[in-house]
Amino acid sequence: MRRKATGILLGAAASASYGTNPLFALPMYSAGIDANSVLFYRYALAVIIYGLWLKFKKKTSFKISKKEILPLFFLGIFFSLSSLTLFIAFKYIEAGIACTILFIYPVIVAFIMAVFYKEKITKTFIFSTCLIITGITLLYHGKGEAVLSIKGILWVLSSALLYALYIVGVKNIKAVKHMNGAKMSFYVMLFGLLVYIINLKFCINLEPLNKPILWGYALGLALLPTIISIETITISIKLIGSTTAAILGSLEPITAIIIGVLVFHEQLTLRIITGIIAVLTGVILIITRKKQARS
Repeated sequence: MRRKATGILLGAAASASYGTNPLFALPMYSAGIDANSVLFYRYALAVIIYGLWLKFKKKTSFKISKKEILPLFFLGIFFSLSSLTLFIAFKYIEAGIACTILFIYPVIVAFIMAVFYKEKITKTFIFSTCLIITGITLLYHGKGEAVLSIKGILWVLSSALLYALYIVGVKNIKAVKHMNGAKMSFYVMLFGLLVYIINLKFCINLEPLNKPILWGYALGLALLPTIISIETITISIKLIGSTTAAILGSLEPITAIIIGVLVFHEQLTLRIITGIIAVLTGVILIITRKKQARS
């Protein structure tokens, strides 16, 4: 019982911490720091801090085989581009709504697994997909009667697709399927950092952080939605399984919505609340249905 309770708490902590992305990213945007620079600092600090943690606290070996390098490289690129497209979306639509739309990634995973790995598509999946589309349609209206930016929605959907590809890769690429989770997370962040180094022309265009508060925001991004989220979700999955941990992922958009409303004064209308409930209900139905099918 204690094992399950610990797993649930850690899963909730992982999801809630990932939902804090807007809390640190939006103030950096307001200070004139572009998305690539924000994410460079996030990944660079995370790699340094997490690497030191694994080396000296967990005594983890960083040795990897030749056959693991290429899969880890592509997983890192997918994961990193997922972060970039989400952060770009923050410029077009409210952060809480963006993080809610992002939560359709389990549906995309299910679709990819059905098409490429012949997993059966159930009536529950079809119903849930319709429910999610309805929810996104409701979220398509933001402040007042203003229609949300199509660009913003497309960026979020791109982020969800990239993250779904990352998850499918982690689950199905034989070379890394049974790899130590902490080591894999480190190399995913390390290879992911290359995206921003290249986009910033090998850091020539890197925006400097000229105030201590900006370094504080960058450190917050590295710690909460990156290191703490990865570390706690890894332990949670081991304790309660990936399905239950995924259900707890519904706290991600909820956390982002709460932060958006309380900190950034974003509007929370009945339409948005209904859309959020529809999206989360659809995803949770798919996840719980999978659990029942396996039992």
